[in-house]
Amino acid sequence: MSRATTPLYGSGDTEAAKRRALTNGSVPVAVYGLGKMGLPLAAVFAEVTGAVTGVDVDPDVVESVNAGRSHVGGEPGLDDLVAEQVSQGRLRATTDGAAAASEARVHVIIVPTLITEADEPDLSIIEAVLDDVASGLEPGDLVIAESTLPPGTCRDVVAPFLAERSGLEPGTFGVAFCPERTASGTALRDIRGQYPKVVGGVDEASGRAAALVYDELSDNAVHLVSDATTAEAVKVFEGVYRDVNIALANQFAGTADDLGISVREAIETANHIPMCHLHDPGPGVGGHCIPYYPHFLLAQTDAPLSMVELGREINREMPARTVSMLEAALDGTGTDAGTDESENERDSHGEEPDSSLEDATVLVLGFTYRPGVEETRASPAIGVVESLRERGAEVWGCDPLVDPAEFGARAIDVQDLASGPAFDAAILVTPQDDFERIPWANLERMVVLDGRDVLSLSGTDHRVVTLGGARDGRPTVVDGDVPTDTGTSTIGRPAAFDATGR
Repeated sequence: MSRATTPLYGSGDTEAAKRRALTNGSVPVAVYGLGKMGLPLAAVFAEVTGAVTGVDVDPDVVESVNAGRSHVGGEPGLDDLVAEQVSQGRLRATTDGAAAASEARVHVIIVPTLITEADEPDLSIIEAVLDDVASGLEPGDLVIAESTLPPGTCRDVVAPFLAERSGLEPGTFGVAFCPERTASGTALRDIRGQYPKVVGGVDEASGRAAALVYDELSDNAVHLVSDATTAEAVKVFEGVYRDVNIALANQFAGTADDLGISVREAIETANHIPMCHLHDPGPGVGGHCIPYYPHFLLAQTDAPLSMVELGREINREMPARTVSMLEAALDGTGTDAGTDESENERDSHGEEPDSSLEDATVLVLGFTYRPGVEETRASPAIGVVESLRERGAEVWGCDPLVDPAEFGARAIDVQDLASGPAFDAAILVTPQDDFERIPWANLERMVVLDGRDVLSLSGTDHRVVTLGGARDGRPTVVDGDVPTDTGTSTIGRPAAFDATGR
């Protein structure tokens, strides 16, 4: 028996009637996945529709939301919005996805899409949610995927899966894709309309219904594309572009020594014209997006995508190449022609250092994949630690948001660095605000590799190298006690970074 609620898909109601129903609580919504993007989305849906059930497999998350608390930190306004919507009865949470599906008319899926160890898309979490949705699916329901999917998934997997498991005929319910365009730290702003929304349906009616939903949710334009596969490709293409662009910047970084320039200065200056959008080089690419999306595309086509493959390979290898840069600096081979190598190769005790990372004590700074975000998935720091340990280094780690010990490094807080071990070297992987409190002048002389061009160590004894060069064109290597206003420097490429970047 159909629920006494208003369907958005396939009904004869006018668009105005559907909009009224959506915004007055007559169209119950279920949001599957209450993570760092799902909870903000559920809260905004509640704000707009007044009838949202959030679904999550974690009982602690559900308990927190039902108590009016947000478990997602670092999102301005989210705590208050969740508390308000829960107190007004517009938002609740449950672990029972099937029960939520039986009440909902719009089903929004925003759970992770992972990859296997063989770099194949892993849809197991998506399919688990689809099982719940199918158990309560009725004619006229609309299913929207915001999870990033390999292009063609809504058409070839989601719609057939739901039809088979629900027993409904294809075309009696809607399926659409709307790529999540949200960043940690600005989730509410982004969902409410920072960027245009993109929607596409497996059929025309699905696309129109999804466009209506997001037109109410967002203050920005809604771009209805030809179909769900196109919308899926939009999201994947955005991520692949960034991966390949960063890989290109990382290859450019390898030319700094040969050209005798700061690559970062050249990139920043080139970007002054609107047709150039070069990204910055760095010690790797992390997070739950960019490292995964190339594989979503590669798995869906037999077309040659050598540029996509090469970009992924370059960025995947950057943590190890960054460690090679550090090793070259410790060996004294990553120097500039005007440097007094006999002085540089002595440590603070006047002794000759090891010629490799074997038995070196190295501090890794920043384990989250981006500043200020408590997320370590695919973080470059993980590969940096692994490479350092493979080369025999003793690795220490510092990060105010996560525990470096979980990734094989001995944890140390910023306030304990001055009384900690004598480090031979440090690598800045991800900047954090707390690192501004590091007492560099009180630490024994070391090699400091700045992977992001953010450190200022003037007036210290440290030898500083910067991946790809500094934006203000600072020289290749700056050694301690060199009079400078900036104190940071550049080195072009690690020993294993050849002309092809392979």
